[in-house]
Amino acid sequence: MSINTLNRNTYLSKNIGDFPEIFQIGERAYVKVEDLRYGTNPHQPAAFYKPADTSCVIGDMVIMKNGKSGLSQTNLEDISHALNIVKFFTQPACAVMKHVNPSGAAVKRDNEKLKQIYVKARDADARAAFGSVIAFNTTVDEETAREIMSTFAECVVAPDYAPGTMAIFNDPNYKFNRHIRIIKCGAPSQLPKYLEDESSHCRTCKVLADGSLVVAAPLLTSLKNINDIRPATGENSRTGTQQSKIPASRQQLEDLLFSWYVNLNVRSNGVVIARNGQTLAVGTGEQDRVGAVEQAIAKYREKYQGNNSIEGAVMASDGFFPFPDAVEVAATAGIKAILAPAGSLRDADVIKRANELGLALLHAPERIFSHH
Repeated sequence: MSINTLNRNTYLSKNIGDFPEIFQIGERAYVKVEDLRYGTNPHQPAAFYKPADTSCVIGDMVIMKNGKSGLSQTNLEDISHALNIVKFFTQPACAVMKHVNPSGAAVKRDNEKLKQIYVKARDADARAAFGSVIAFNTTVDEETAREIMSTFAECVVAPDYAPGTMAIFNDPNYKFNRHIRIIKCGAPSQLPKYLEDESSHCRTCKVLADGSLVVAAPLLTSLKNINDIRPATGENSRTGTQQSKIPASRQQLEDLLFSWYVNLNVRSNGVVIARNGQTLAVGTGEQDRVGAVEQAIAKYREKYQGNNSIEGAVMASDGFFPFPDAVEVAATAGIKAILAPAGSLRDADVIKRANELGLALLHAPERIFSHH
């Protein structure tokens, strides 16, 4: 045992009891589910709580296979964000999470099997998917289980597993993946999705450096289907009234809505490029909007190994475009339709430029920054 390991274990064993069995916030009581392996980092002790007397999709998860050790805070955060993506879809969907951002996500198109959906999500960024958390909104079958075990993953979470799948996940022949954690969750569709789903019990809590708290409503959306997506309109003194003149096809609208739902769980500034129900690239955490677009396009060119071309793809942005530059970068790469919120003083300039570039620009009714 190394000195670092010894010190870490001593620290954890000394401090793990600091977390009480019941944690009270105002009138809301939380009961401890378990002490965690660690928090965000190994030297940070942590515990997992759920609301008392409440059935929870995540809080009542069942560990089907525990792996080498229990869950960490990072595992739980990735599980939460991945389920927060697949919850939106009635068709089978998969999200692959790394460091609280999706490396890839996919939803069923045409007659795809679950294995194909998983491969689309994984191979959107196969390098980043190494050691990922994988979430499904449907029962995992044997074929998909075998494919999961062909590469290294930290956790799989799904509402159910078909007979025979646990034998595959426990197969000692998959030596490099023998510590994978298999978790059964509640139905992801039960998680809040739209603005009207918000309740007084559904709040986010951010702890600041001095222990102060910010309590906020959760990040939800008002976009329920493609009919809620509208052509962009804007007006200013420089260009007058402008409206997007390039129509988006039904497939583009469906991919835009898919990208929007994925982008709800991307750290801002975030953009998601997608085609045919698959993310092609995710730009995340950039300080400027055009930088997020440039990052996503660069990721695609450097890492993408699938058959989809970025030509004709769509893109969702979590915030408005302050200048036309991001639209110009996207159009140059071959993107044909963009969904973003309104709100820039230069909305009309951006719309005018999109029309000149032959790019469909559509407006969402809200911004979806995620500062996790």
